[in-house]
Amino acid sequence: MDEITSLQNPKVKHVVRLRERRQREKSDQFLIEGYRELLRAIDAGRIIETLFICPELFLGTNEHVLIERSGAQVFSCPKHVFQKISYRDRPDGLLAIAPQCHLTLEDLMIPDAPPLYLVAEAIEKPGNLGTILRSSDATGVDALVVCDRCTDIHNPNVVRASVGTLFTVPVVEAEGKATLSWLKENGVSILAATPQATQNYTEVNMTKPLAIAVGTEQLGLSDLWMEQADIQVSIPMLGTADSLNVATATTLLLYEAIRQRSQV
Repeated sequence: MDEITSLQNPKVKHVVRLRERRQREKSDQFLIEGYRELLRAIDAGRIIETLFICPELFLGTNEHVLIERSGAQVFSCPKHVFQKISYRDRPDGLLAIAPQCHLTLEDLMIPDAPPLYLVAEAIEKPGNLGTILRSSDATGVDALVVCDRCTDIHNPNVVRASVGTLFTVPVVEAEGKATLSWLKENGVSILAATPQATQNYTEVNMTKPLAIAVGTEQLGLSDLWMEQADIQVSIPMLGTADSLNVATATTLLLYEAIRQRSQV
């Protein structure tokens, strides 16, 4: 195990630069910080290239087993160096560099049971995308398709907000038109959520092959998706607000889908 003691070390500078989207795309790498996130990445079979550790910041006793499982080149850092490379307010002493994973629509396997997909169009906030990933993991969606992305799925804040579920849910990045064609070709109905719909989301059939489509935080789904949707639904709003946070709305729709499917 090597030790890094200087803030001027090139590896330290590289980690800091990986917070920027341009550097992530250039290197095709990204950051994984935190015990739970790293554990889920390793459990999912992700390659870990480099691991930076600070034993002084460890929160438990299982870190050493995780370090051994990582198979990575390990660098030990004193607290002041680790705090420089960490993007968290309260780091727990584990931060890794890993290669990005790029799935396509063609990589997706159509399950025997009616599939449940989630399409997230142009989500802008990393926190929302991370929460959508957590809900997708919790409800067992077959894949999340990020269409016409605004937020990089490898953004450190997506990894953090997803609590590592970025590694447990198949995530595809694709253009909207290509995704629509793929869904239609595979007999998957499209459900779009919009405040203008007349049908309540609990009143439609979600047990068939289905893709739930959700849109941007400010404007919702684009005309492309609204015009091609087989079903349009709304979520009742009884207060003064006319819409929910996109991650909250997504969670409600996904849990309604699994509620219905559990009764079939």
